Formats: sequence, C-alpha cells, structure tokens
Amino acid sequence: MAKKKQSLSAAQRRNYRTRNKIRRVNLERVAARETRPRLSVFRSGRQIYAQVINDLEGKTLAAASTLDADLKEKVKGGANKDAAQAVGKLVAERAKKAGVSKVVFDRGRYLYHGRVKALAEGAREGGLVF
Repeated sequence: MAKKKQSLSAAQRRNYRTRNKIRRVNLERVAARETRPRLSVFRSGRQIYAQVINDLEGKTLAAASTLDADLKEKVKGGANKDAAQAVGKLVAERAKKAGVSKVVFDRGRYLYHGRVKALAEGAREGGLVF
C-alpha cells in the first residue's frame, strides 16, 4: 500500500525557511568563531514569548514572556504591542546579564509586523544588536 506524502502548511514552510537562513549565517560564522545566539519569538493569541538560545550548546540563555510576574503587574493584557515591547526590553535586560549583546533575530513563522516588530524594537531599545 502506498503511503501518502503530507505537504507542509505555509506556516511550516515559512518557519523552516527563516530557521535555515539563520543556520546558514551561523554556520558561516562558526568558521570565523563569531557565532551569535538566536532570539526566538513565539506568538500566541493571548501571549508573546521570547528566548535567547545558544544553538551550539542547545541551551536557553535568557527568556521572557507576558506571563512573567514582573510584567503581569505593569502590562494590561498580553496580546498587544505595548506588552510585546515590554517583553523585548525584559529579554534584552536578561540577555545582557547573561553576557549576550549580539543576537540573530528569529521571527519563525510570523511576519515582521505588529507584535513581532514591537518585540524586536523593544529588544533593540534594551541594548541587543541584530
């Protein structure tokens, strides 16, 4: 019996495409010993999450989300641009404490628009370079 080959959704294709671009850039930098951790973004309908990941070691160096106790008091709701910008600033602050100043931005399957863009701008305001 022949097996059906399932096709990827458009979101999965975008996710793989952006992740592979980042991997190619980091592989080129591995030769020069200048790897950068990846600032990964996940956006749900109600919250937004960000983490700085070292892909060579497979470890999360810093993370922040709208569910953090620090932000729950300051930000009303988790699904707006103000909350995303606050998460960006918080993840940048935590990354600085971990000794990270330069990252590669991984937007995943999401377009660089709205909350994802606000998170990136907040991270830049917090001092991360990408």
